[in-house]
Parts: sequence; structure tokens; C-alpha cells
Amino acid sequence: MANRILIVDDAAFMRMMIKDILMKSGYDVVGEAQDGVQAIEKYKELTPDLVTMDITMPEMDGISALKQIKNIDADAKVIMCSAMGQQAMVIDAIQAGAKDFIVKPFQADRVIEAIQKALD
Repeated sequence: MANRILIVDDAAFMRMMIKDILMKSGYDVVGEAQDGVQAIEKYKELTPDLVTMDITMPEMDGISALKQIKNIDADAKVIMCSAMGQQAMVIDAIQAGAKDFIVKPFQADRVIEAIQKALD
């Protein structure tokens, strides 16, 4: 059975890019969210195997959402997505429990590598 993944990004274009990469590699994208608040709701509803989480979003940023998801499920696997120049935030995210991070613009092989590593 394919691993179930939730994609969280405020940009529809970015969600589409990640979804395309994942589906071509045989992953099952079970849901999408455009901010941290939606991410938490969708996580509870869908219980995905892994979440890709943008750091900078309206309503609630990815690090706050990550912390809340980890409170709900200590074993949650979350990979953060960041733009260049967000190193300090990436460190915060890893300390908050993120498994890995991928940098925009996405390199398909790096996305798959991070996801495989997190799921193993």
C-alpha cells in the first residue's frame, strides 16, 4: 500500500508541484491544506503517514502547526519546506520535531529522498 501524504503550502502552485512529484513516485496524496490551522484539522481527519509542511503561511505558520501536530501524535512524520534564506526557521523546525527539510524550488530527487528517509 502506498504511503499516505498530506501536503501543506499556502501556494496552490507549490502544492501541485509536490503532488506531481509524489504521485509520479507512487505515493498517495490524501489531502492538501493551505495554512497551519487547516493542516492540523486535516491531520486529525486523515492521519497521514507523512506531512510536507511549508514554513511561512498565513493564519498559522508551519512551525506552530508542526508543534501542535506533534502534540496530537508524537510519532508524526513531518518534512518542512522552506525557501532559501530560512535557515534559522529550519533549525527551529528540526528542534520542534521535523524529520527533514526540502528547499524551494524543489528538486524531485531530493523530495523523494527526504520522504523515503523519513518514512523508513
